[in-house]
Amino acid sequence: MSNRNFFAELKRRGVYNVAAAYIVGGWALSQGIAQVLPVFDVPNWIIRLIVLLIIIGLPIALVLAWSFEITPQGIKRTEDVDLVATERQPKKRTWIFVVIVGAVASIGLFLLGGVQDEILTRLAKVADLKVISRTSTQHFKSTPDNLPQIAKQLGVAHIVEGSVQRANDQVRVNVQLINARTDEHLWGDTYDRRLTDIFAVESEIAKTIAETLQAKLTGSEKSSIAKVPTVNPEAYELYLKGRFFWNKRTGEDLRKSIDYYNQAIAKDSNYALAYAGLADSYLLLPTYGGSSSAESIPPALAAAKEALELEDSLAEAHASAGLLATYEYDPERGITELERAIQLKPNYATAHHWLAFTLMILARFDRAIAEQKRAIELDPLSLIINTDLSWVYLNARRYDDAEAQARKTLEMDSRFFRAHYRLGAALQLKGHIAEAIPQYQKAIETNDDPYTIAVLGQAYARSGQMDEARNVLARLNEEAKSRDVPPYGLALIHLALGDKEHALDELERGYREASASYMYLIKVDPFLDDLRGQARFEALVQKIVGRK
Repeated sequence: MSNRNFFAELKRRGVYNVAAAYIVGGWALSQGIAQVLPVFDVPNWIIRLIVLLIIIGLPIALVLAWSFEITPQGIKRTEDVDLVATERQPKKRTWIFVVIVGAVASIGLFLLGGVQDEILTRLAKVADLKVISRTSTQHFKSTPDNLPQIAKQLGVAHIVEGSVQRANDQVRVNVQLINARTDEHLWGDTYDRRLTDIFAVESEIAKTIAETLQAKLTGSEKSSIAKVPTVNPEAYELYLKGRFFWNKRTGEDLRKSIDYYNQAIAKDSNYALAYAGLADSYLLLPTYGGSSSAESIPPALAAAKEALELEDSLAEAHASAGLLATYEYDPERGITELERAIQLKPNYATAHHWLAFTLMILARFDRAIAEQKRAIELDPLSLIINTDLSWVYLNARRYDDAEAQARKTLEMDSRFFRAHYRLGAALQLKGHIAEAIPQYQKAIETNDDPYTIAVLGQAYARSGQMDEARNVLARLNEEAKSRDVPPYGLALIHLALGDKEHALDELERGYREASASYMYLIKVDPFLDDLRGQARFEALVQKIVGRK
């Protein structure tokens, strides 16, 4: 612990106050004893002994002040009080928000974001810190004057504020650590480096921030913070662009992200993080982009495998492998991989998000909800993470909570298609199907993936609009000639039309074709409740998700 941190800790634990009070009180007591006790013929040696004991008591009082605190529950060790405070109010002690702002327009969006992202990524590997994800922090990169309000909105205790300037191959990074509540500047520095040395600067900044916040760093965390993701700044910029489009969650944007990741790999063939990003994009294509599992899963598998071979300690690669295992109908292995990702990078919101998803499909709803809420804490403005909490609630049959969460997400962005059809599902399952149908239609307007169209088709059928439902079914069967239409979606329409056998045929086809599009939901999806208890259906559930 540095001298500065030591003296700050003395102040925090109230040692200064105890010392002042003890000295004043001890002096007053000594004076009183010296005046009063001789009146009662008390020997001088007893008076001197009492004064000596008062003096000796000072260091004892200071040690006790350091080690113990008085609480409403009684006297407790300071470490225990700190632990309770951290558990009850973690945001006041350890949460951190990083915002880096461009000092000159010529710096470029993705270099600017790269510095911020790297500092966040490195800090996120420290278990003793809680770091807000860049998906949320990027919303504020252009409004640095309102940092206290931003900190309050995100629920953070500390802010890392900075700027980046670039001139040719030279970069200047100004950075400072601020207490969000008091606006006190805890630390600051300026770094002038060549562009090729930027990763070393980011590592140094992250390490200093962690130490200033008195975070306990393990040996592996120190090593992880110091790692350089790529030696090629161009590759890193391309990686950031890939992640940007990946976060948009539409078929078109996922294909853009794949292109950028491939460009990054072309610049640096040993770039493990880019391979993990490539795997993530391919994994989401069947869900968002109408891509078949046959087209998406093999390249996802190859990319995830390459990422792990290049860097087995890469959290993002283990998260990719976890989601892949779940899509391959092995959710228990998926949980193992995702837990490993969280162990390596405790603040990786996506790993918590995907772990929640995997737990959800096994009907482990309490833990799934806890993990999803944890992901939201780490990335509070992520549309997909907020929306998928509604999804967990839906499958847990908590429809009021599902509706509230979907509406909350739409307040953040009224155009996010996934939140519209989650809201539609909640309304339908609550018996308000007339209100649900417009929500499904809005979702299709933004992203007309086949599954969303199928959900609209089943809603038509369940609302008695049989002709409209059959028209949707015919449309999807026609589209299946040119793009992948998930059998799961077709099964929902057939089931809503009352054709259980045809619905089971489609579900069994989805299993045979190893479809990664929604088949994993078979154990928990309330839209399939009409099939539960039937032998064919229950046998299929066992094949896909296995036993609890």
